[in-house]
Amino acid sequence: MKLLHIDASILGDNSVSRQLSAAAVDRLRKTTPDLDVTYRDISAAPLQHLTGAHLAAAQGVTPEATALRDDIAASAAALDEFLAADIIVIGAPMYNFTIPSQLKAWIDRILVAGKTFKYSEKGVEGLTGGKRVIVTVSRGGFYGAGTPAAAGEHLETYLRWVFGFIGIANPEIIIAEGVQISSEQRQKALAGALRAADALTAA
Repeated sequence: MKLLHIDASILGDNSVSRQLSAAAVDRLRKTTPDLDVTYRDISAAPLQHLTGAHLAAAQGVTPEATALRDDIAASAAALDEFLAADIIVIGAPMYNFTIPSQLKAWIDRILVAGKTFKYSEKGVEGLTGGKRVIVTVSRGGFYGAGTPAAAGEHLETYLRWVFGFIGIANPEIIIAEGVQISSEQRQKALAGALRAADALTAA
């Protein structure tokens, strides 16, 4: 069984979402024999954001710039990793109410018509429904349902929609909330989320 582990935080060892994604992967390693893990740090080695040149290359235009050719190859590798994985674990911090731009660039590489979804007379059909997705989220404030800032939450809702679009209807979300409120709240939120990670069921 193959697992793809993605980290998006720019904070390195100080990142809550990285601690949680690592804990989730560690739990699955212990519960799933022979788990084959591929790791991609999209903060340390980000994909480029899409440009007109990327779209032209997708239509068959030969890219001239070496950097663009390299990025297109990296894009293909990212898609292949995703398609090959049975489980995807994503460390996703909330930055300014939504996902990091590095994570958006990665998502732009895996939402590919004919690969992860298709259009038909019946509408959109997701093509990756057999995968398990686990997202570990850190949020500086409180954005859960019923909170005053709930309308500003565009990370969890966006990722649920993205993965639902490609056929993964029920991604598992582990959240550490309010980690910038105080050191006490940070520790409380982290401890609760780590317990949730340690309770993940075997693949």
